[in-house]
Amino acid sequence: MASDLDTVPAIATRREEAQGWLQGLVSKGVGWGRKYSIFQYPFVTACCGMEYMSLQMARYDLDRFGAAAPRFTPRQADLLMVVGTINCKQAPVLRRIYEQMAEPKWVMAFGVCASSGGFYDNYATVQGIDRVIPVDVYVPGCPPRPEQVLDAIMLLQKKIQDQPHKLMDWAPVPVLGHGPSDR
Repeated sequence: MASDLDTVPAIATRREEAQGWLQGLVSKGVGWGRKYSIFQYPFVTACCGMEYMSLQMARYDLDRFGAAAPRFTPRQADLLMVVGTINCKQAPVLRRIYEQMAEPKWVMAFGVCASSGGFYDNYATVQGIDRVIPVDVYVPGCPPRPEQVLDAIMLLQKKIQDQPHKLMDWAPVPVLGHGPSDR
């Protein structure tokens, strides 16, 4: 025989559980919005730039991924696409551009030279940009095909959507002139 406590509806929840549910719901909404609003900053230095230009053509339609319009200032972008070879003299510039980007930010290594230095195994070439900045997605190939870049963008979108987002801590803001200490 079941007691009355077993039939109580599950409406009454603890505050943490309710906040966790709300935070999960908001996190999914924010993840979906960020997934389809990728603003890219192209850092093009070498021959992979031709493939980057072909990626911007109507045939590949980056607009369906929400990544169509490149931004040419790091303060308006959230995806840094490093396209091509990075020299040791360019590494501090790349680091500064990465630091100027607002959070959240992601990095794509476009091509084998940006990923691992390519066939340039010498003192003047950075052997992978992950020695300078953190990388989220690597696109292999010399040069990579636009289809590979589209696959990498879809992989990055999945990573962005699955990333947890925190709700802001809601605290009442004191209004001057209305408190007991302001009399």
